[in-house]
Amino acid sequence: MSRLWKHLVLLALGLAACAGATAGTRGGEDYLLGAGDLIKISTFGYPDLAADVRISESGNITFPLIGQIAAEGLSTRQLETVITQRLLEGNFIKDAQVSVLIVEYLSQKVSVLGQVGKPGQYFLDGTTRVLDLLAKAGGVAEESGGDEAVLLRRGGTSQTIDLDALFRGDSSQNPVVANGDTINVLRAPRFYIYGEVQRPGAYRLERNMTLSRAITAGGGLTARGSERRAVVKRRDAQGREHSASIRGAEIVKEDDVVYVKESLF
Repeated sequence: MSRLWKHLVLLALGLAACAGATAGTRGGEDYLLGAGDLIKISTFGYPDLAADVRISESGNITFPLIGQIAAEGLSTRQLETVITQRLLEGNFIKDAQVSVLIVEYLSQKVSVLGQVGKPGQYFLDGTTRVLDLLAKAGGVAEESGGDEAVLLRRGGTSQTIDLDALFRGDSSQNPVVANGDTINVLRAPRFYIYGEVQRPGAYRLERNMTLSRAITAGGGLTARGSERRAVVKRRDAQGREHSASIRGAEIVKEDDVVYVKESLF
């Protein structure tokens, strides 16, 4: 998949996220409230029982008439049920219509690191997947970003994410992320090309890149260059360097040094 298409996918996701953002939302039903979250509580017909409340470090809130309530670990719907029940048990309001909306999501966050536009920590606002976080982080860096990322779970397990498959819509590469997780977009592998090419230098190694494509990345052959006389310098598993001829359809590997010689004719 082209780099441009990847950026278009992320741009569309980012715009959708912005369009969906509001001052107060219920959030995903599976989002569990935590310390730092700011919530708006209202009771239909009782304006004195409306309040914006920040969940304390101990996980509690204080609500008029009722007093302290343990809110951490509850969904907004569960908290609505608890407040309604407490108002009934205290003989304050029968059949209260309570609404809880999330104003600020601050209790759950994920780190996005490596080759992205805006690395840093991002707050979760309901069910959030890898692709959502990459969109928030400005997408994969155009020149330095590779085709893989690593999702490191808070518990220590990890999963390699195939970014090409992710952008093609493979749901298995787009798992839900959770509080404390880290997404690290790996740096793209590089190769080097010099000799009879228009722009010698280091270039991003695309997946399954052939010698012919590598020469194209280097601006193409000079008038004297010959693809059939290309040589590659490559290190083996022990770090020893070897030189060999390479043909146009052969695959270039990470850190290869390709030398294009002059034509014999």
